[in-house]
Amino acid sequence: MGREISVLLQPRSLLFLFVASILIFLAFCFTQQVEEKVEEVHEITHRVFLDVDIDKQRIGRIVIGLYGQVVPKTVENFRVLCTGEMGNGASGKALHYKGTPFHRIIPGFMIQGGDIIYGNGSGNVSIYGGTFPDESFKIKHSHPGVVSMVNSGPDSNGSQFFITTVKASWLDGEHVVFGKVIEGMDTVYAVEGGAGTYSGKPRKKVIIADSGEIPKTKWDEESRGATTTTS
Repeated sequence: MGREISVLLQPRSLLFLFVASILIFLAFCFTQQVEEKVEEVHEITHRVFLDVDIDKQRIGRIVIGLYGQVVPKTVENFRVLCTGEMGNGASGKALHYKGTPFHRIIPGFMIQGGDIIYGNGSGNVSIYGGTFPDESFKIKHSHPGVVSMVNSGPDSNGSQFFITTVKASWLDGEHVVFGKVIEGMDTVYAVEGGAGTYSGKPRKKVIIADSGEIPKTKWDEESRGATTTTS
């Protein structure tokens, strides 16, 4: 027994144990990184669009894919607010994003809009009559272009939303992600760079000039059009 311990304490054995420990540690770190990089792909069930103007000049279209299988209630709220198909709400204001501003724009973070009541971030209403509960935190803020709900605390979702311009993992578990930008990130960045301030108050007027849903029959046509425009 004493000889076995002395063998283990020899410099060569100690070096081997040290190297083995380092390799195990590195392998563990690599495994963790790979697991973080592997993101579940969720099916896009609907596509909607936002046509955006800055100071009355059209800068482009943002096409958003929605995850209706994961968060169906949240997706339906956003889809209907894009189409305006429900008409006016109890407040008398149209349940429609058309004509509403991006009222908070922070470079290196996100652009925020969707206040269909006051247009300044103080109004929050949904197609369900008031605010509604957090549906799921399954999808993460894992990349730029994530579309997520604005809230004032748990279970307070309404009409306001934001689009990230960076990975924003600190928002995971706090805000419900329901979609992603599939075309038009150049427009998102144009809004961020052209009107954003570190206080969040836009230095130019950014308006959703039009919004609606893209039928599935036109998904391929829309994608080809975007490719032609950017090529």
